[in-house]
Amino acid sequence: MRQLFSFALLSFVSFSSLLSSASAAAADYHEQLVLRPLPLSALLASFNFRSNTSLSEFEAHNFRFFPRSLGQILQHAGTQELHLRFGLGRWDSESWGARPWGGTREGGTGVELWAWLQAATDEEADHKWLTLTNALSGLFCASLNFIDGTRTTRPVMSFQPEGDHPNMTAADTHLLYGVLPHEVVCTENLTPFLKLLPCKGKAGIATLLDGHKLFDASWQSMAIDVKPICPAGAECVLQIELTIDMVLDIDRSKRPRGNPIPRPPPGHELPCNTSKSYHAPDTCFPTDHQANQDWTLSQIFGRTMKGTCPLTDPAVPPVCLHVPDSRSVFHSNGVLEKKNLDRVSRCFEIQPDVDFEIVLPAPEDESAVVVKPETPLLYAERSFTGHGQERGGVQTILHNPSPDTEVEFVYMESLPWFMRIYLHTMSARIQGQTAKDDSLIKEVYYRPAVDRARGTQLEVRMRVPPASTVFLTYDFEKSILRYTEYPPDANRGFDVAAAVITILSPAAYNLRTTSLLCSLPTPDFSMPYNVIIFTSTAIALAFGGVFNILVRRFVAADEGPEVGLAALKKRIQGRVGLLVEKLKKGKTGNASDESGTKPDKLETVDTAQSIEGALKE
Repeated sequence: MRQLFSFALLSFVSFSSLLSSASAAAADYHEQLVLRPLPLSALLASFNFRSNTSLSEFEAHNFRFFPRSLGQILQHAGTQELHLRFGLGRWDSESWGARPWGGTREGGTGVELWAWLQAATDEEADHKWLTLTNALSGLFCASLNFIDGTRTTRPVMSFQPEGDHPNMTAADTHLLYGVLPHEVVCTENLTPFLKLLPCKGKAGIATLLDGHKLFDASWQSMAIDVKPICPAGAECVLQIELTIDMVLDIDRSKRPRGNPIPRPPPGHELPCNTSKSYHAPDTCFPTDHQANQDWTLSQIFGRTMKGTCPLTDPAVPPVCLHVPDSRSVFHSNGVLEKKNLDRVSRCFEIQPDVDFEIVLPAPEDESAVVVKPETPLLYAERSFTGHGQERGGVQTILHNPSPDTEVEFVYMESLPWFMRIYLHTMSARIQGQTAKDDSLIKEVYYRPAVDRARGTQLEVRMRVPPASTVFLTYDFEKSILRYTEYPPDANRGFDVAAAVITILSPAAYNLRTTSLLCSLPTPDFSMPYNVIIFTSTAIALAFGGVFNILVRRFVAADEGPEVGLAALKKRIQGRVGLLVEKLKKGKTGNASDESGTKPDKLETVDTAQSIEGALKE
């Protein structure tokens, strides 16, 4: 009996420890999808996946929720903190408001990568950076191996570590930043992204990620962030956060998969604004796009959500929706809806084996269609100025919408080496003023380019007064490249990476400008081939003449031997004639010796003539 009680107690303790360890392990991973309707018939979908692992387990190669493939790369390259971005499209800040996650999960068009590496010297840091880019290139099926010295910079003021680094020192820590603005983001990058997740896209919110929907979005960004977190009084953990943000056009996403070609609707199905005075049966003024904010989850993503990932933290709701409380939302059975206290959002708790579906019907009150987007801290636009193929300029327009708060930020550009900027031409002025204002620029860090070795790095710390628009301009000169350095689509131009703006105050906020397309003087690429063909023809003619003079022997036509079929025929006839004559003489002599009488000459002559006639024929 005592042994049975001891066994039961031991089983209970073991079961309790398993439950506690399981709950602790489950808390190390969570995922969440946030859906936020935007103006102009748009929908922002933010997928977030976060997992933690202790540094001791990571160093011991005990990978549970942290992907082993990425962890081994970070250990081999000595990476202390990593940030990788895949971006496509343009964020319309005037219509959609502030960027999600405060812009910290956003990247410019193409691929961006920056990391803090532990190295004793700059040469060692460059070697580890090369190892990191080549390994990540193979892992994510991207062209990160093309991030060479001409596309790599060392930011000074723009980026700060997001994680906790108690043992980090400036002597052995190096920050490197690389960008590929021409990289095309596609499904080949999404597939390895999903393989990093614990459930591999087979359960939970990851089942909604379809490449056809993601890369058909108006704007999308994929982010991977790895950083150490050291809570007070607890062991440091290594955190990996994977984020996918995309803005879907509702009308385009609802287009059926079997009939994707857009066709105009019939006249009786056009949504018309009947409140206009000029509305008539034959006149239609289209209604606002906000009236088309009715959709279902299966229409937007092409499928329903397949339950939840069993490894996720149950305390974090997997799906949240930002719509006013006054708007009706329908969902599938077995789902618990909870409205938040802010009265503009609600979350859903889903059972692990339940297919989740949301139905958002057309709103009854047009004023409560979407939650008003938050106004961003700064608006930024960048474009080229000037004309011609020799010189040009860059103009950046920075607008502060706040009526009473000044914005201070760091403006960074990574320019290719063939854009030689004139630093003395850089100036900043406020709209409405003709003279430049030197007080707007507080600090400048400039690292000039080296031909075919490194690009230009420009960082400017500046401010924008309240309710003001500032113009930041500078001039540059275009270099002439070798004809082998031009890409196959040379007439298209060269992509210039987006500028990175890091807002320092009043709050931490990041944003990217649009990338630019720089056109350089383009040579006539057919000219080398014309020269090659002309030179080859001339050499062939000269070589043929010299070869004939050296090898052939020239004689007069009457002195040379007669060649050809007729001459051969004559020679054969002559030889045969001689042979016939010998036969005639031999037969005549033999006959005279044996019989003493001469043979019939007529028979012999007829035989010889018949042979000659056959030869002639």
